Amino acid sequence: MDNFVGKLFVFSAPSGSGKTTIVRHLLAQEKFNLEFSISATSREPRGEEVHEKDYYFISLKDFKNHIKGEDFLEWEEVYRDNFYGTLKSEVERIWAQGKHVIFDIDVAGGLRIKKKFPDNTLAVFVKPPSIDELKIRLKKRKTENDEKINMRIAKASVELATAPQFDVIIKNYDLKVALKEAEQLVGDYLGLE
Repeated sequence: MDNFVGKLFVFSAPSGSGKTTIVRHLLAQEKFNLEFSISATSREPRGEEVHEKDYYFISLKDFKNHIKGEDFLEWEEVYRDNFYGTLKSEVERIWAQGKHVIFDIDVAGGLRIKKKFPDNTLAVFVKPPSIDELKIRLKKRKTENDEKINMRIAKASVELATAPQFDVIIKNYDLKVALKEAEQLVGDYLGLE
């Protein structure tokens, strides 16, 4: 990696917890000098998602070739034949710009990044008010059928159990409070006043 080695901010949570909203808010704060780490995935785009903005959409075959080539910092088969991962080249790209990296990433991936870069990663778990609220939020999105939503809810219970392994837990019961707390955490970690 280049001379600049920035901080890594990992935001993980079950789907529907609000981590993407928090990450987008933090990216809009210029004082933090953050750049979004675009994950790679083998799944098809959903809704308005854009290649090289929301994700690097790559074929299942190419994803598996990247795994064999050890091109990922972390990767996981989240659902059958549905892979997600962080390419090493993505973090290198952001650090080459002299920026800090922010991740909106699943729980297992977030913990792997923290393990690889323990000294310059702040791993934040975003906790939803309840599983019931999570289900309501996922249904409101209208991006997935009931079967997929139920899969996400089942996975959420397992993910919630990992929360203590993160550096900090933000309880997203009130979005305004959660956004303020996230700003404070990032500012403190960067040593800003």
